[in-house]
Amino acid sequence: MPLHRKATATWSGTGKEGSGNVSTTSGVLSNTPHSFTTRFVSEDGKAGTNPEELIAAAHASCFTMKLSFVLGNHGFTPERLECTCTVTMDKVGDAMLITGIHLDLKAKVPGIDEALFKTCTEDAKANCPISQALKSVPVTLSAALS
Repeated sequence: MPLHRKATATWSGTGKEGSGNVSTTSGVLSNTPHSFTTRFVSEDGKAGTNPEELIAAAHASCFTMKLSFVLGNHGFTPERLECTCTVTMDKVGDAMLITGIHLDLKAKVPGIDEALFKTCTEDAKANCPISQALKSVPVTLSAALS
């Protein structure tokens, strides 16, 4: 059975001076503001969110969940997986494009060896649903066991 997840965004005004809100069915985002300023100027999040931050959150959470399943298939249960995802946007020609995504993982997985850990992280990076959806963007990974 297919899953359907929804978010609704509104926008009023020009691209630079306008603003909008984004809401999700879960209510985690509820009329959360987004604007040119929250996207390109004030990146501290106090004024609202931006699409790239939301992609980063989706990718980090999807990757860690997928990695947990991959590790489980090899008989390991992670004690902690912490992933920071950085989405890079840059000007390419006349357009602003997402030019790369980096996953920075810190993991505590009792009993696993480094080689199997690397195999599992690469599997999760390549096969989590968000990585699959973003195949046109280069994704890099640094992963460390503690």
